[in-house]
Amino acid sequence: MRTLVISDLHLGARTGVDVLRRPELRAALIETLPGVDRLVLLGDVLELRHGPRREAVRAARQTFVDLGRAMAGREIIVLAGNHDHPLVAPWLARRAARERPPALASEQRLSVSEASDLAAQLAEWASPATVSCAYPGVWLRPDVYATHGHYLDCHVTVPTIERLGLGVMSRVLRRSPSTFAGADDYEAVMGPLFAWIDAVAQQAPTGDTLNGQVTARVWRALRPGPGRRTLTGRGVAVGFPLAVAALNLAGLGPLRADVSHAGLRRAGLGAMGEVADRLGVGAGHLIFGHTHRAGPLAQDVRSEWSAPTGVRLVNTGSWSFDGWFVGPTAAESPYWPGGCVIVDDEGPPAVTRLLDDRTREQIAPPRGGGSSG
Repeated sequence: MRTLVISDLHLGARTGVDVLRRPELRAALIETLPGVDRLVLLGDVLELRHGPRREAVRAARQTFVDLGRAMAGREIIVLAGNHDHPLVAPWLARRAARERPPALASEQRLSVSEASDLAAQLAEWASPATVSCAYPGVWLRPDVYATHGHYLDCHVTVPTIERLGLGVMSRVLRRSPSTFAGADDYEAVMGPLFAWIDAVAQQAPTGDTLNGQVTARVWRALRPGPGRRTLTGRGVAVGFPLAVAALNLAGLGPLRADVSHAGLRRAGLGAMGEVADRLGVGAGHLIFGHTHRAGPLAQDVRSEWSAPTGVRLVNTGSWSFDGWFVGPTAAESPYWPGGCVIVDDEGPPAVTRLLDDRTREQIAPPRGGGSSG
């Protein structure tokens, strides 16, 4: 069986960064599907944080219609991430209401009707493909586990707004990520934050702060290079480490001021390795998305992509145009959209990118660059 895994579609993004919304770019994915037996949509399929969800759902319809036609008679598995947590939130709420709910396993398989009305709507559009849900991850082989990767935000050392929100929530609930021993611990801390963000988004666009733009702007201000820093950028360069130190003193760490490309990559991989250990994912392969950074790529140091437990990490990349991080060409940018992972019956999962033959101008949003957060 051949499985194709893609993540971070962010369909319905108000900024137009969801490249699969555009038929000429969606065709690159559709053309690969006759050669696969199973398609996994690994979370952040929908962008539900930019405003009322009806807008994102409406924008996603044609993509799911096309995916369903291309996958007719075969399986599509949908997982939730942090930006589309409402895909499974109703099921999680019903489960929590039980007097003694069973422990949330690393893989819970659900029908779309069990998951949410939203998931059922996507499945209706994707007919005649067979659509089901899984959460928080899915085993694709006995040695290959796939999950969106949002749990890593509880451990990452990059001071994003979401990481800080989770730090505050951990302190309020007195549940330190250093003590987490399974998926229930992650959901207990992340669920309330996600619910609040979702409630805000249903009333009005959430703006840059709740969608990762603050971190991206800090990265842009701090990036090295002669003549690149404005006066504001130099001020950020001085103040940012002090702010991070203050956050650590406030008990929201451990956080680091390194937001270089290498720093972001290592922080994400280290945090994902921590998640693998706490979910009990043994030696093998763990596929995730979330960070939008595909890998390991040819230029990467392979040892960085191996967790202390022995599990080998693989990132799908995204189908979202992150204007802050996408370089001039695909060869120069590990954040180039169009990433996917192929899993066969044997052998390691293989990273490939389906839009590497396009120019930056061809994949950029019609009105310019952007970031989905």
